[in-house]
Amino acid sequence: MNEIILQIRKDLNKNIDEKVKKSGQNFFKEKVKIYGIKTSIVSKIGKEYFNAIKDKNKNEIFDLCDGLWRSGYMEESFIACNWSYYIHKKYEEKDLKVFERWLDDYVSNWASCDTLCNHTVGTFLEMYPDYVSELKKWAKSENRWKRRASAVSLIKPAKQGKFLKDIFEIADILLTDEDDLVQKGYGWMLKVAGQSHQEQVFDYVMKNKKIMPRTSLRYAIEKMPEDLRKQAMKK
Repeated sequence: MNEIILQIRKDLNKNIDEKVKKSGQNFFKEKVKIYGIKTSIVSKIGKEYFNAIKDKNKNEIFDLCDGLWRSGYMEESFIACNWSYYIHKKYEEKDLKVFERWLDDYVSNWASCDTLCNHTVGTFLEMYPDYVSELKKWAKSENRWKRRASAVSLIKPAKQGKFLKDIFEIADILLTDEDDLVQKGYGWMLKVAGQSHQEQVFDYVMKNKKIMPRTSLRYAIEKMPEDLRKQAMKK
């Protein structure tokens, strides 16, 4: 085991807060493996240790991320996600396969999924927009986290008003998904897209509201003016 990872684990163990550990489980329906540490402290520890590895090549850093992911602890996954984002200027097209493997092999809760996708994958897609088409394959996966990832990976680009056509295509694939965390994921994607493209997103919701799960619909219209929200919610 790499010495840096061992040191990180010692620091994480020193910062366990039983109240955080107990309350942390309440955010998840599935059982999660957590130390019980405030996210701000986890980020601080991760940044401190990143300074010791930042001069390593990208593949060495990815290997360290793998070591953190393998533990199954959510806090270690957050550090891995942050490290992989810190080196985004080094991303190459082939790196999407690394991120996809992490989704396939390690992601087991919405928090790890969103942390990886919002920053690492979202930034990759802004750099290499041709790869947005891969998300449409993810949207058809049997893996619930990969389906959620197909939507939440576009949160960051959607804030810039990007990929609207792709956002609607992914929403179409996920439209009647029965998993509530997937429903929330694509509803969130539509909500963010609506900040730049309110009319188009509202039209999309109105066109599909008879078959769209109410969870997705509520998320999608959350930031819209009250009169539009009332129209969308009317049965």
